[in-house]
Amino acid sequence: MSLLKPTVALDKVTDITPELLSQLEIDAILLDVDNTLAPPTEKIPYEGVQNWIDEIKAAGFSVVICSNNYHSRIKPFSDSVGLDCVAMSLKPFPFGFNRAKRKLSEKPKSVVVVGDQVYTDVLGANLAGMKSILLTPQSEEHGITIAIRRKMEVKIRNKLKKLKRGEKYVSERNGYHRRNGRK
Repeated sequence: MSLLKPTVALDKVTDITPELLSQLEIDAILLDVDNTLAPPTEKIPYEGVQNWIDEIKAAGFSVVICSNNYHSRIKPFSDSVGLDCVAMSLKPFPFGFNRAKRKLSEKPKSVVVVGDQVYTDVLGANLAGMKSILLTPQSEEHGITIAIRRKMEVKIRNKLKKLKRGEKYVSERNGYHRRNGRK
């Protein structure tokens, strides 16, 4: 289970704050696109995502899109939101994560992978020695491979909720605190 356990689990990308990233000791973010920043195949991000990207960059965090999708899908989207990208990342294998990390000149422990899939984003981050933030899928996707992965994820997501694993940090009025006193 540990390779499939995210560092943090949140609902959507706009729930990630500079304070949380600082608490996680993060300097750089690798972002998935589909169901993380925008609906699958869409060229326009979800509401609030562009403002969130601008806020995160203004706070001093480096950000790169890291997606399994084709360059023809990812490059126009990344250009529209003002980010660099790595397409055809081959997640969960660490190749794409490592290419993105080199673009940012960061060590793996200071990088967080943000995405909506356990078997690509979370597993890949853990294999690459990076932290991960697992998000709730924001749109419905069609296709046999995604349907299979989503079905496989149900047990893991339910276990994470039940054990409160992956929810290391919880939001409170005064910012974030560590659950159960663990680091």
